[in-house]
Formats: sequence, C-alpha cells, structure tokens
Amino acid sequence: EGQLVESGGGLVQAGGSLRLSCAASGFSFREHAIGWFRQAPGKEREPVLCISRENGATYYTASVEGRFTISRDNAQNTVSLQMNTLKPEDTAIYYCAASFLMCSRYKEQYRYWGQGTQVTVSS
Repeated sequence: EGQLVESGGGLVQAGGSLRLSCAASGFSFREHAIGWFRQAPGKEREPVLCISRENGATYYTASVEGRFTISRDNAQNTVSLQMNTLKPEDTAIYYCAASFLMCSRYKEQYRYWGQGTQVTVSS
C-alpha cells in the first residue's frame, strides 16, 4: 500500500522560510505526480501546487507563486517544498498527495495522502 510521510513543518516568523519534505514508498513514484495541499482552521483543504512526472510545476494558489518552489528526486522518492517569505495566511496543515500520471487541483484525483505537517507563521 502506498504511503507518504511529510516532515519539516514548524513555527516561523513572518518573512521566514521552511522546507517541507515528502517521502514516498509502496507505489511507483515515477508514475505519479505529487501535489501539496493545505488546510487552515475552519477552511476547506485547498491545492497549493503540484509537480509532474517530468518535473513541471503547476501552481494552484496564486499567492504562493514567486515564494514557493517544488522539486522532486526520483532516485530518493522524495518531493521538497521550499517556502520563502512566509506570511501568516500561509498557516495551515500541509499535506502531500500522489496522483497517478497527472497533476490535478482536485483532491479526489489523488490516491495516496500523507498525514500532514503543521506550518505556523507568526506575525
């Protein structure tokens, strides 16, 4: 059974940086796009960005463009999310998820999910 494990969350001041990691196992990593979603208290889980099998990035949340970058290492079965110039509105639980073949903004398209990692940005 596929498994994803996130790490790297924490508390940071506004303007700071964090790097999240997502480690995959139990499925064919190279055949899956990997997306990052986030869920703030009292809000729906929203797509943030995704990296395709060919290392192309798709941004679903305009406010993170220019601040967040995504990369993958197919040899290590990992995806990294570098988050710079963090803002209080970035505070949420961040989830990575795997979608077979293609990126999607729709969480229903993702077959494997991590347990999430908390990111808190103080003002």
